[in-house]
Amino acid sequence: MDEIGLFPLPLVLMPGEQQPLHVFEPRYRELISECLARGEDFGLVLADDEGMRDVGTKAFVVEVLEQFPDGRMNVVIEGRERFRLRNVAEERAFATAEIDEVEDEVDEPTDEERAAALEAYDRVVKAADAELDELDLESESLAFQIAARIDLGAEVKQTLLESQSERDRVVRLAGLLDKAAEAVAREREIRSRASGNGRVEAL
Repeated sequence: MDEIGLFPLPLVLMPGEQQPLHVFEPRYRELISECLARGEDFGLVLADDEGMRDVGTKAFVVEVLEQFPDGRMNVVIEGRERFRLRNVAEERAFATAEIDEVEDEVDEPTDEERAAALEAYDRVVKAADAELDELDLESESLAFQIAARIDLGAEVKQTLLESQSERDRVVRLAGLLDKAAEAVAREREIRSRASGNGRVEAL
């Protein structure tokens, strides 16, 4: 059982996902500085009005973008393995916890289910006219890659993070992405109509 420093935030970091992070609170400046000095991970966990969740992601600082004289810093972090909180301690400036690794069950999606998720993903990307990094189709989790690229909200990402079935994640994403593609297409059409004649016509 490992022990790790915790950084609660109102966001979810998927394994393999990179995120910029502005570190300004003294306790978290201490945590990140310690991780940088030791080359260690810290634990990023979703914290919101419902409190701190039990499942989070180990995070590693891959780049320090800027350090300020007062100790604040801008960094880029990358998600690694998932973990489940065991015993949380408040003995230091930042919380620490004993953690267990979260592992998937052997439950892979079928080729058809993967294809459905990929097609829905492509529809969202095209509807949004976005340029995203290519997916690595040989990676362990297609679902985590897609969730790292499409903003589905913290609650949805947390549900995916907690799932121990890649098949469940892929099937769930296919449905979510279908709805997202329709919503993005509708929004673009409304914007186009509004910019064309100054009003939005009822559909």
